[in-house]
Amino acid sequence: MSITSTLIIQLIVFLLLVWTTMKWIWPPVAKALDDRAAKIREGLSAADKAKAELTAANLRVEQELSSARNDAAQRLADAERLAHSMIEEAKGKASEEGAKIVAAAHAEAEQEATKARETLREQVALLAVKGAEQILRREVDAKAHAALLEQLKAEL
Repeated sequence: MSITSTLIIQLIVFLLLVWTTMKWIWPPVAKALDDRAAKIREGLSAADKAKAELTAANLRVEQELSSARNDAAQRLADAERLAHSMIEEAKGKASEEGAKIVAAAHAEAEQEATKARETLREQVALLAVKGAEQILRREVDAKAHAALLEQLKAEL
């Protein structure tokens, strides 16, 4: 055989192979490649969407945490103010109660002093009456009067 005929036969076999490949082999391979490319695009799209959702979720979490921190700080400040006002109120009540107790003690001391004065007056009056009685029972004598007065002084 000659080179030309071999070349023509090879060309025909090659064209048959190309036509067979293009007709039955290439379409499923191209479809598989297209499907694979579509799946990759969908996966990348889903990954971008999930990344955006994660960023949004992180932002919401930070906002909620910030809100919770602010709320906790506000509640703590309110509790401190309430405790301070309760302490001040208790101090005021204690001062009032102390003042009442001191006033009552002063009044009681004054009453006791008044009772003591009254008792002392009664005793002095009794002693004066006793002294006058004794003076009147004895004779009227300056020396005796002086002695009786000295005795009364000693008794007081």
